[in-house]
Amino acid sequence: MIKTIFRNTILVGILVLAICSLLFYGLQYKQTINETFDELSLETSYAIPALERSGVEYLGSLGDENRVTWIGHDGTVLYDSEYENLSTDQSRYEEVADALKDGVGESMRKSDSSGVQTIYYARMLEDGTVLRLSRPLGAAWYALVAVSPVLWVLVLVLLLSGILAFRAAKQIVTPINNLDLDNHANNPYPELAPLLDKIQEQKMMIQEESSLREEMRREFSANVSHELKTPLTSISGFAELMATGNVSPDKVTEFSKDIYKESQRLISLINDIIKLSRLDENADLPPKEDVDLHELALGIADDLKPAAGKNNIYIDVTGDSVHISGVRQLLYEMVYNLCDNAIKYNYPGGKVTMETLRDNRNVKLVVSDTGIGIPKEHQKRIFERFYRVDRSHSKEIGGTGLGLSIVKHGAIYHDADVTVDSTPGKGTTITITFPGENAE
Repeated sequence: MIKTIFRNTILVGILVLAICSLLFYGLQYKQTINETFDELSLETSYAIPALERSGVEYLGSLGDENRVTWIGHDGTVLYDSEYENLSTDQSRYEEVADALKDGVGESMRKSDSSGVQTIYYARMLEDGTVLRLSRPLGAAWYALVAVSPVLWVLVLVLLLSGILAFRAAKQIVTPINNLDLDNHANNPYPELAPLLDKIQEQKMMIQEESSLREEMRREFSANVSHELKTPLTSISGFAELMATGNVSPDKVTEFSKDIYKESQRLISLINDIIKLSRLDENADLPPKEDVDLHELALGIADDLKPAAGKNNIYIDVTGDSVHISGVRQLLYEMVYNLCDNAIKYNYPGGKVTMETLRDNRNVKLVVSDTGIGIPKEHQKRIFERFYRVDRSHSKEIGGTGLGLSIVKHGAIYHDADVTVDSTPGKGTTITITFPGENAE
């Protein structure tokens, strides 16, 4: 942070110095050129009367600082202090043409004779001839060099500013680096109080989230261990009894069925855990495609009719054909788990209804049943992994306890919302709302 403050301060200083230098030298350069024109004008005013009295002999007595040219009214050179026998028509130059027309002319251009950028000033005499004085632009640069010490003063100021900026930055940052975030009562900067309070608040939130995650991790580990251990214990017990050879043939058949049942339960549990892991990582999911939810619900109703028939549960699919963009396999598992739960937790002779509809731009899938319902205090937790409202009936009802977790994660993957409306003893309605951007 000290380096940042120091670097930014120096950059600002350099920028200000550069701008000031450009403005200063630009103004000084302009002023020097104007002063040069004024000097040439003044010297021309002195030279013209002497030229008219003494003739060309006077021009030869002038110094070497300026080039002197005497030009006739037709543009021919009558005298030039630097070049002899100039035959160029001088009336074609701006300053001479202006002098012949208006009496006075000036310009700044590159000299055809010397090739140097030159300042020209010309004035017409009473006899119609023109006296022109010129001076190379380099003389103006010499005037700028004369004021160059000002630049060194600015550089010195910049160096002193850098030293002071470094010390100031260090004095500002050191107390901040030494702040005690757990106890900022001695904060040297009252302006930082809101920031420190926010940091403290976020720190507490992170600690709470970390504790919650750790608690969920432990609970998940315990639930996984329990759910895996239960069928494995049963399988191991049945196999051990059969290995003794003291089991009657009819019991062997019964134990074999139990082993198969528990192994299938174990396979289902492992498959659901793998599905959730993939959903957590968004890995190995097929690409999204156009899916007709109504057609999907009809297929799931056919697949679950045998399970529903055992308890005399009637499955009905209503609504319209609605399309969304989604992963067909994942959508199937979501709707299947909702409908499967509606069958498992229903009363004999009950009813399960799947409805698909369009609500404005959104698409909704509603699964409702006439079953036992969910108490209000449990409704927020039913989507947690392995959470069961009544664990005492979990074994006889079956399932892995992960079905609704898959529903929740699948909804998140499709940017959908899941809502629950349930009344104990009357039934449950779960609605998945897919946003308009996923609707076809």
